Amino acid sequence: RQTDRQTDRQTDRQTDRQAIIRLIQYVFGTVNVYLGDISTIVRGASPRPIREYITDDENGVNWIKIGDIDINSKYVTSTKEKITEAGALKSRFVNEGDFILSNSMSFGRPYIVKQSGCIHDGWLSISDFNDYLLTDYLYHLFNSTHMQNEMRSKASNGGAVSNLNASIVRSLKVTIPCFDEQERVIAILNRMSDLTTDITTGLPAEIDARQKQYEYYRDKLLSFD
Repeated sequence: RQTDRQTDRQTDRQTDRQAIIRLIQYVFGTVNVYLGDISTIVRGASPRPIREYITDDENGVNWIKIGDIDINSKYVTSTKEKITEAGALKSRFVNEGDFILSNSMSFGRPYIVKQSGCIHDGWLSISDFNDYLLTDYLYHLFNSTHMQNEMRSKASNGGAVSNLNASIVRSLKVTIPCFDEQERVIAILNRMSDLTTDITTGLPAEIDARQKQYEYYRDKLLSFD
């Protein structure tokens, strides 16, 4: 019963938070919140030694590695290896539609999970944001110059090695317009992004110009100063 009451209170607080965000959006057009207040952000986990948990069983759980994903990709669509159910219990499971971010080396690059699986501790996962943010809007937001610079600044912390952790990502402030405005921004940026990635649409010089134009409008459209 105590557990049920705690769950009910958490649900009530979540409902109240959503109502406040919707009200501020209605009055002011946008609302600024910490990413950690509107999503679940956690670090991955690796079963060790990993070789003991790798399996050839087709029913195994997808094991999402950084090396499986092209640096210019938007989605996680396949994995080269799978792990056992026992390994999955020692790892972190992500669902289709969740985000993952690499947390070291070339960190902060967002990928949208299209094939559920488990992630090791070189990843962070972001989920449970759909009541506030459309997936493609959050994708463009993470790729914006402002967000990338913010993560880079907080991750360096004056040291030689930069590492992105869950606390840093939770502390990022994001501007959330209403869903209609998010869809408008997504439509513009997706069209411009397509122009920069399709080699058949123009000469390399034109594609480069479109890339710069996309980056400029992305940062403008995602800035609500």
